[in-house]
Amino acid sequence: MGKYKGYLIDLDGTVYRGRERIPAAKRFIERLQASGTDFLLVTNNTTKSPADVAENLATNHDIHVTPDHVYTAALATADYVTELAGAGEKTMYVIGELGLKGAMLDKGFKFNEVTPRYVIVGLDYDATYHKFELATLAIKRGAKFIGTNADTNLPNERGLVPGAGSVIAMVERATQQKATYVGKPETIIMEKAVQRIGLDKCDCVMVGDNYMTDISAAINFKMDSLLVYTGVSTPELVAKQAVQPTQVVNSLDEWDLENGVVK
Repeated sequence: MGKYKGYLIDLDGTVYRGRERIPAAKRFIERLQASGTDFLLVTNNTTKSPADVAENLATNHDIHVTPDHVYTAALATADYVTELAGAGEKTMYVIGELGLKGAMLDKGFKFNEVTPRYVIVGLDYDATYHKFELATLAIKRGAKFIGTNADTNLPNERGLVPGAGSVIAMVERATQQKATYVGKPETIIMEKAVQRIGLDKCDCVMVGDNYMTDISAAINFKMDSLLVYTGVSTPELVAKQAVQPTQVVNSLDEWDLENGVVK
């Protein structure tokens, strides 16, 4: 199979489990750094900036990367909508946290609550009826409806709480329109991540713990995948899938970086 030139790596369940460290993931990233291999940490999270993600990795997991190594669904959304906008009007209404709003503002978009060209919906911890009302009316007036990712739930110490997909679903129900989704398992985030890393997809592999998001994103994008059993998916669940991951490991310590195979 040969050595991959680039690695796209999921975070939660792959590099860490919530606040719990995964030592093999730290060693894996350090091996990538030592060999000079390109990598991006690709996450559906839209609430945090790349700098926030990098700080969390350093402070809580002793993994040291630069913000340039982090590619969030917020960045992918901003890249995608910028491409859609072209030389046209860059106006938006956003339901989301600062990670998403900041990514859009960095691309030159301006807020417009009444007649935006784009309505972008992601996870918002302070979502209100008024925000849903503005989003619904703007979409009904013709705004393009973008959803950051379809994750219906997120795990935290209290259990499975609503994710971005649940917020987006409320707007879909109110508008009777389906959002265009960006994050995993969709191919948009994969396409933009590969563009960001500057490699062809045939030279990259997607590393993740969740078959339904990480691995399905790679399969949908026709890119190789490496599933690690440190998070969501189990061998029993994966065995039932029609399309299997390219490679499977129980720990990232089992991965031979030099040859791109399981040791």
